[in-house]
Amino acid sequence: MRVAAIIVAAGRGERAGGRRPKQLQALGGKPVFEWSLEAFRDHPQVDQIVLVIPADDLPSYQYALSDTVTYAAGGETRTASVKAGLQACDLTDTDLVMIHDAARPGLTETIISDLIAAMDAADAAAPALLVPDALKRKTDNQLTNVSREALYRVQTPQCFKYGAICEALAQAKDLVDDLAAIEAQNGTVTLKEGSERLAKITYPDDLNRLETLLMPTQFAPRFGTGYDVHAFEPGDAVTLCGVSIPHDQKLSGHSDADVAWHALTDAILGAAALGDIGDHFPPSDPQWKGAASELFLKHAVEQAAAAGWALASCDVTVICEAPKVKPHREAMRAETARVTGLDLTAVSVKATTTEGLGFTGRREGIAAQASAVLTPLSINS
Repeated sequence: MRVAAIIVAAGRGERAGGRRPKQLQALGGKPVFEWSLEAFRDHPQVDQIVLVIPADDLPSYQYALSDTVTYAAGGETRTASVKAGLQACDLTDTDLVMIHDAARPGLTETIISDLIAAMDAADAAAPALLVPDALKRKTDNQLTNVSREALYRVQTPQCFKYGAICEALAQAKDLVDDLAAIEAQNGTVTLKEGSERLAKITYPDDLNRLETLLMPTQFAPRFGTGYDVHAFEPGDAVTLCGVSIPHDQKLSGHSDADVAWHALTDAILGAAALGDIGDHFPPSDPQWKGAASELFLKHAVEQAAAAGWALASCDVTVICEAPKVKPHREAMRAETARVTGLDLTAVSVKATTTEGLGFTGRREGIAAQASAVLTPLSINS
């Protein structure tokens, strides 16, 4: 017996808000539809997956297609889209097909397995939850109670024998769900325990609620800090955040001694748990002698991206008595934004003194500290 999964992702999802359809909006570092795709793809009993997508938006889904993941162009209604998905399945009448809404990203291996097992004694199976809240019907200004006994919130995926659902839908028009087609044929339906994780994204707040339910710790934003110090030596300028600032001394270091970008580089590497700047650019390596710290900062951003993380914002504090940083602050922000790829509004640069205390107070050098926030990479980045 083969099992195919149809993920219906052809809707526009306008009520969910956002510039993109809800199935393409980011949830935990990946588009909503990909949560369901991965659940089916990882299940050992699922042989084929069909993505039903808008007919004019193949490029948004192309990357997800493979030998086992194909696509079908959706129709004007959900039922038309489901029929298109069924036509794309490589199944016999007795094989199983699971029809699932892309806007329900909380699918689990257990739910898929339970539904497949339930088909031994039913014509259809679906996850469902009992209605826990009091129900009222409003007529004009009057409220009347509605019994919630044996009332269920039916979810997806819904599982069917392939031949039976094709025949039932051929005789049906637009339906509340695909179970209705089997119910109209007096078929038996088994309801298995559903999950709040399978709630459907319909309105803007739904995405935030599901993010709280589904987001494991590895998808939470990362925060890193960095700190660096360089002493003064004879010279005529210091380099801070890639900007040359005239001064009666320069900073001593194996590279260009850009203490601010060194701190930020460490903050990014730290947030991604990728070591520190010395691991990637050892001071003992002669190739980095006099190197521009732009190389180090770009490398940190690229290494974080390779590990699945995007720099979301950064904050740099320069600690010194001189030179004065404030006149150069906007140029320093602009250079940092250019190198990291951040929007200028996500880059903070500021300066402070130690009121004459310590080595910076004695004008022996400059210190810098930085923080960086990383978020999971997304196709919507």
